[in-house]
This record gives sequence, structure tokens and C-alpha cells, in this order.
Amino acid sequence: MTAELVRGQNHPLSQARLEIRVSAGAPIVASATLGDENGKVHGVEWVAHPGAPTLPGLEVSKQAAAGHRLAVDLAAVPEAVHRVCVLLALPVGVGGPVRFGAVAAPFIAVTGLDGTEVASYTITGLDAESAVVALELYRRQGAWKVRAVGQGYAGGLAELLTDQGLPEAHRLASGINDAVAQGLARSVQAPPQRTADGDRTRQTAAPAPGPDQSGPTPQVGSTPQGAPGPVPPHATSPYAASGAQPGYPAGPAPADPATVTQPAAPTAGGPVDYSHPRRQTGAPPSPPPTAPPARPGQPAQPVAGDANGWSMDERLYNQIWGMFEDLARSTAAYRSAVDFAESRMEKELDQTLSDPRSRIGGQGDAAREAARAKHAQLVDQARASLDRDLGQLAAEADVVEPALPPAFARWDNPVWHGYRVPMEIPMALRLGDLHLPESELLRIPMLVRLPLERGLWIDSGQAGLSDDSFADSHELRRLALDTAVALAARLLAVYPAGEFGVHVIDPAGSGVQAFAPLVQSGVLAAPPALGAAGVADVLARLTQRVDLVQMAVRGGMADALPPGLDTAEQLLIVHDFPHGFDDRAVTQLRYLADEGPAVGVHLMMVADREEAAAYGPLLDPLWRSLLRLTPVPDDHLADPWVGHAWTYEPALVPPGSQVLQQVLARVAEARAKGR
Repeated sequence: MTAELVRGQNHPLSQARLEIRVSAGAPIVASATLGDENGKVHGVEWVAHPGAPTLPGLEVSKQAAAGHRLAVDLAAVPEAVHRVCVLLALPVGVGGPVRFGAVAAPFIAVTGLDGTEVASYTITGLDAESAVVALELYRRQGAWKVRAVGQGYAGGLAELLTDQGLPEAHRLASGINDAVAQGLARSVQAPPQRTADGDRTRQTAAPAPGPDQSGPTPQVGSTPQGAPGPVPPHATSPYAASGAQPGYPAGPAPADPATVTQPAAPTAGGPVDYSHPRRQTGAPPSPPPTAPPARPGQPAQPVAGDANGWSMDERLYNQIWGMFEDLARSTAAYRSAVDFAESRMEKELDQTLSDPRSRIGGQGDAAREAARAKHAQLVDQARASLDRDLGQLAAEADVVEPALPPAFARWDNPVWHGYRVPMEIPMALRLGDLHLPESELLRIPMLVRLPLERGLWIDSGQAGLSDDSFADSHELRRLALDTAVALAARLLAVYPAGEFGVHVIDPAGSGVQAFAPLVQSGVLAAPPALGAAGVADVLARLTQRVDLVQMAVRGGMADALPPGLDTAEQLLIVHDFPHGFDDRAVTQLRYLADEGPAVGVHLMMVADREEAAAYGPLLDPLWRSLLRLTPVPDDHLADPWVGHAWTYEPALVPPGSQVLQQVLARVAEARAKGR
């Protein structure tokens, strides 16, 4: 599984030959430095940059571009090298952005030669910086790891290289800028404009979000934008031996870079490949809305979409993540203050009890009362600070929630009443809401990146719930199915017509009533599979699809796929597991869970883990590979910063609402028109 890193987090690397893919919202310069055990760069010959793009075991791009591929062979780097740092910088003197705060957050992914993503990192929090150490590959006890760094420098490349101990930092930075300026006319061409009929450009997605995840979906018969050209035979390149571009199917030959031009900044109206692979917008970046001026002594009024981003959806997505971080840190500060008050009171009480003189008369009682009063004062101060932060976040939530697009919105949001089938895949999907015990009324949307990187497990059992008061197992199963149907309908609704298919396995037919909205609307790829024969048939077809697409992607033979193969993403909903599953079916299910997301086949289990206990530890990897969701509120999710236990609430359709049926009817209508 892909590790989506946060700043400072590391992840082991199991292979030496890698590719580092960078996606940004504007042309940037990608470089790399080789460092010793202390991270020091001993000379310009230890830096790979556009003017000198190859070093032993390392190759970078020769041009500024919004997308980069860096080739790395860790087995070929010199023994003295213990760190490989990937550097990103904005070009100087070309009329483009001069600080990373003005562009979309760069996204960087480490992949294997087959395109399988090992780790990814979105570099957030940059503002005035014009150069950044994105990540580093480092050697530790004979093994290599990758660490997300995200260290920015307002002084640009010169300051960055100086910080790494390079004596000729300013001269080298000037040389890099000159090389970029001379080669800017050969920058990688921007993605083509969307055609008038609304068809969007489909990009090849190499196998690549706690709420945030992302995942790949291979698109057959296209060539990735920004793919590097062939490696010259004399170059010391990790790909020189094979001459391959791993992880991509064959496509038309790229144009000669020398004949391609691209302006330093995106042209108006042209789609921009930004921040994260496989996401596009048809509009240039626009400044976020500004809040009305606050009255003296009053906090600024919140505005929906006031975060950084190249589209309103991205700004809202980043704003929601900011709210999530703010609530996590404010709550952590409150809990820390309460813990301090508790420990201080206990210490003062212990000191009082340890002095025999304090036990005579009222001296001891007075000391105890004083300790309790100090404790209450500290707790009240901490609570007042938390309440102030919660008030600001609640005011922000009140303006953000109504402004959300359908993919981010609750089912009771009026935006669903004006729903239209989209032309592009959104960047994220709402799975539910998150909140903490100190902020019961404040809900933060739980968003996951699309395409899904992990399967989903809707837990219909009671064993894992934090609240044992829910005793009706039949009602819990019904709610689990309702949650699955609501999530499947949401996925169908946010994908363009015909680009997402849903299959259902219901061996005993016990989910007929719950699956009725999907069946009656006609959005299912086929009727729900019943019995052992139905289970075997669906699993065989989806397993074959995974095998064929994997072979096509890895072998570069996309044209060899059967003409009738549906290349749209697929979701398999499994109900009543393990009923109707034999050993072969269980093996196929595990295969789909492990290999399916990388090629657009996703799994949604509606199951009680205890019912599959007969298989023993065989299925433990299956459950661990899935994102567990519960049909009732439960505190089983943790954030990556302070480890709070967040209470998750599913995104269910309000009782009596017909919004789900209306949305599915429009999806079915759009599909019928597209046939």
C-alpha cells in the first residue's frame, strides 16, 4: 500500500531503482543533491540540475515544467553518498510566480519501475519560499528510506544550497537559473484544452488522501504529459539499461521538445495540471475571496474558499484540511493544559500531606482548597481558549458547508437538488463527518482523495464499536447496508457518466431491500450476484480485468486489450461475507483488495469480521488493507499529528428524503444518453 507521508515522516524503500514524480501548478525547476552522512554537499559535482542533469544513479529534467520525472538508482550512487535530496525551485527572471504560496501545493510521489507508488507527499504550508527541499532518500544501517522534508527557503536556491554546506552555492544557483532561462522555450507543453463537446482530457495514471488518501486509475491509450524523452546512450541513467518508461502504456510518440513552446505562466482558459497527478481544471488560478473587513476588536469574518488553490474545489478542500488541523491542535492544547493542571494539583496535595504540620488545625484544608482553586482556574482558562477557537471554527463551518460541491457535501445540502452529472472526476469525496468529545457540535467533513487508494470496509459487527449500547444486530446490519448504498451512490454521482461501474455480491439475497435504489435505477453493471455460482462469476470477471490491465500497463501494450473490456473504474460491494465464498473465492477477494485499486477496481466490504473468524489469520491482511467505517458513530480514527481518537459519523441520507433516488435517476439518464 502507498504511504501518504506528512512532514517529517519516513518510509522504508524495498527497491533500489525508483522514479520520483513531481506535479505542480506552475513550471518549476527540479534538482537533486548528494550528501554525506551529515547531509553536506561537498561540491558542484554532487548536484544534479538542468545544466548537468545526470550523476551516477541519478537523473533530473533539463527544463522547467509543471511535471517532472526523476530517475534514481540507489545501488549506483557512490558509497560516500548517504542522502539524496530532491529540490524544487521557482524559475527566476521569467515572469512567473516568485513564491510557492502563490501556486498550488506541489505533489511528489516515489514509485517503482512498474509504476507502483511507494510513498507520496503533498508539500503544504509554503508561503514566501521560492525553493524547497521536498524529500530525501537516506541510507540507514545499510537500508534506504524516504523522508518527507518540506523545508522551504525564502532566499531561493542559493540559500538552500548554502544550508547544505555547498561553498559555491550562489554561483551554482545563478548557473541553474541561466540554464533554465535558456531552455524555457523547450518546457513541457501544457495539457491540451478541453474540447467543445465537454470531453475531458484523460491522462494516464500510473499506480500511485485520517481522511486524506489518493489512488491511481490507469487510462488506456494515452500518453502522460511531461514524460521525459529517451535517455541518450552515453548518459549515466538508471533507465539507460532498459530504455523504458515504466508504468505507462504505449502511446503516440511525443513531439520534439525543441519545437514545443510554453509560456512561463498558464494561458487564460487552458486546463492546468496542478498539485496532484490526474487532476485538471479548466480555469487559470484565481485569488481566493477575501473576507469583509472586521470591526475593531473583532475577528475577521470567515469566507468559504479562502485557502490556497487553483480552483474553488481545491481551495475548499484545503480550507477543510486547515479546519481539521486547527481543531486537532486546539484540542491538543486544551488537553495538555488540563493534564498540567491535574499534575500540578496532585503535586501540591502530595506536598501538603507529606508535611505533618499541615494536618493540624485548618492549615491542611486551606492548602487543599487553594490547590483545587488553582486547578479550576487553569482548567477554566484552557476551556475559555478552546471555546474561543471552537467559536471561530464553527463560524467558518457555517459558511463553508453551504458552499461545498456535491462531492464534498452532505446529502441534506441543497446543492444536491441542482445536481448535474459532472464532466470531470473531482479531487476528493466525502465519506462522513469527524468530531471530538470536546466539540460535539462541530463537524469536520471527512474527505478522501479520488481515485480511491484503499478499499472500504463497512463494519456490520458490534465487537469493534466503542459504544456497546447498540444491541440490535439486525438494525446494525441494515444501517451498514444503507451506508454502503449511500457511498456507492455518491461515487456514481461524482464520476462522469459511464466512468464508474458498480457490482454487487449478495449471495443469500438478504440485501434486496437495501440495494433496491441501485437496482431500480438501473445503475448497476449487472443484477446482484446470488449464490456461490454468482460469487464465482463476478470475482472471475473482475480478477481477469485486473490481470489484463496490469499486463497492459506494465508491458506497454494497451492496444492489445480486448475491445469489449470496460476500462471504467469498478466498485465491488460484497455483502454477507463469508457466506457463499469458498477458498478460491476468498483468495480472489484478497487479490482484488491488494491489486485492484492500482488498476481501477475497488472493494467495499459490508461484513462482520467475527463471522469470518473460521478462516483464522488468513484474512487479517484483508481487513488491514481496508479503511474501516462504521454505520453508527464510533471513535476509531486517529489524526496524523497528535493522535486524537476522532468520532466518525457516516454520510447517510436523511430519513424520508428522496434525494438519493433523484440523483441515481439523473446518473442513469446521463448514461442512457451516452450510449
